Amino acid sequence: MDYIKNEYQIILDRRADKQEGSYTCYLFEQGIDKILKKVGEECTEMVIAAKNNDKEETVYEITDLIYHTLVMMANQGITPEDIEKELEKRALKAGNLKKFHVVDKNT
Repeated sequence: MDYIKNEYQIILDRRADKQEGSYTCYLFEQGIDKILKKVGEECTEMVIAAKNNDKEETVYEITDLIYHTLVMMANQGITPEDIEKELEKRALKAGNLKKFHVVDKNT
């Protein structure tokens, strides 16, 4: 998780201290719609790479998705610590399989 925190800090630094030619700064300038568009694109590209069973491409796309998700988090004021807390809560629920609603098609 240290890498995630370090990358997140770099993103925050770029937002605070705009640098000419910075892709991160460009995303913040464009706003939430552009950031979310990129998150969606990267998510789709990751799914396609995984479906194609291409490990190298899947790793590449996961990395892109993580980066764009971190930009979105920074934009929304969500920290890596917020995510860690949620993951800790979920870990306490391990083994609790959700029950799915079954639809009776005869009614």
